[in-house]
Amino acid sequence: MWHPEPFVKHPIPATHPPTPEEAARSLWFSPLRSGRLELRERTWVPAMVPWRATDDGLVTPEVLAWYERFARGQPGALVVEATGIRDIPSGPLLRIGDDRFIPGLAELVRTVRSASGGRTRLFIQIIDFLRIRRRPEPERYFREFLVLTDRHRALLPGTDDAIREALARLPEAEWPGFLSERELESLRFGERERVTDTGLPHIRELPRVLPGLFAQAAARAEQAGFDGVELHYAHAYTMASFLSAMNQRDDGYGGPRANRVKLPLEVYRAVRAAVSERFVVGCRFLAEECIPGGNPAKDAAWFGAEFARAGIDYLSLSRGGKFEDAKQPRVGWARYPYTGPSGYECMPTVRSDVRGPFGRNREAVHAVREAVHAAGCRTPVVLSGGISTFEQAEELLRGGVADIIASARQSLADPDWFRKLRLGLGNEVRRCVFTNYCEGLDQVHKPVTCKLWDHVEVEGDDTARTADGRRRLVAPAWEPAAK
Repeated sequence: MWHPEPFVKHPIPATHPPTPEEAARSLWFSPLRSGRLELRERTWVPAMVPWRATDDGLVTPEVLAWYERFARGQPGALVVEATGIRDIPSGPLLRIGDDRFIPGLAELVRTVRSASGGRTRLFIQIIDFLRIRRRPEPERYFREFLVLTDRHRALLPGTDDAIREALARLPEAEWPGFLSERELESLRFGERERVTDTGLPHIRELPRVLPGLFAQAAARAEQAGFDGVELHYAHAYTMASFLSAMNQRDDGYGGPRANRVKLPLEVYRAVRAAVSERFVVGCRFLAEECIPGGNPAKDAAWFGAEFARAGIDYLSLSRGGKFEDAKQPRVGWARYPYTGPSGYECMPTVRSDVRGPFGRNREAVHAVREAVHAAGCRTPVVLSGGISTFEQAEELLRGGVADIIASARQSLADPDWFRKLRLGLGNEVRRCVFTNYCEGLDQVHKPVTCKLWDHVEVEGDDTARTADGRRRLVAPAWEPAAK
């Protein structure tokens, strides 16, 4: 992952955990009721991809164990990982693009309900993504992937096969003389489709196709028993790319903000029409894109107001995580959108600039919430990003920055931390050290775990482990000691 240079090594925030009485009086552990969204407390575990599904996108025992472990910590809400809406291969990620996925997802719902004692609302994040290829060997790129054009034929004599052979023998320094900027990118990073590739029929048709795909996925989620869906409009993926200032489609779905928000609103309306009145439909989008030419906070604030007016039930804000500034992958690996400066903004570590990694999203999220209120709406706003103490969460809520506080990495380090704080056992919380060991595993598509789990000795521990036997697949068990 990219880090600022020079960097400051920041300590994790000091904390003085609340007593049970202080926790009971807090905003963070107070209920929230806003339209369809009702939470017993304002604690929230956002979506994280654990790489535990089958290659066909089906729920596995390992998936069930992952979500059961978070549910035992009894957060106010738990969001299931980004789940693909198309019935296409996508590796060990959950999918919801066909009815055959419903039974496994229904079992996931039952598992969470039981483990949380019914305290936790369960949402599933649904996502669309475009094709991305692994970085190829240069010879293979020239011989198989490069689409020859009249430009190549004018620069090099001979048959198409001879032109490919000539290109394959070129030294790297000469590539720019024969390849376009986009071709060079595909060679050096791997080919990546964009929403602006309207010359491709399936890209041009996205505004016609996507509302129905999202709506069908949401209907399946409700049939499986989820409390709601979270529309994934964030980071490097299809819907975020429509919202992005980089989207200059000329078909009415790109350019000005009013055009860029059209498809996200059309998707929402199709989803809303496909589910029952009680079913929650929220969305996750970016408070800032954090790339040159990308959306600043003022765009996110404008989008937030539009989403709130349309009736979206909650707005969950992240930041960064874009393909545009990702590091070059190794040959044979795909580009990963959390390796550049925008990826750092999404998941900052203790190796940071002077601003530090904790709560970097607060100003932009506050701007979104202010715009929502100025529009006459009270849509709940969820803030995440480096939150790991009770004091941080409570200050953000009492300061009107957000309505709900989410934590991914701290919840991964200790899924029981909400219970521990509520019970006055905050000194037992296993603190995330924000070095992104977990993110490193995600980057190479290995089962995501926390290095702190394996520092804990538990008598008679039979926790499932990775295939090499070296890492626990879920956090060590915990129950409060009997008094």
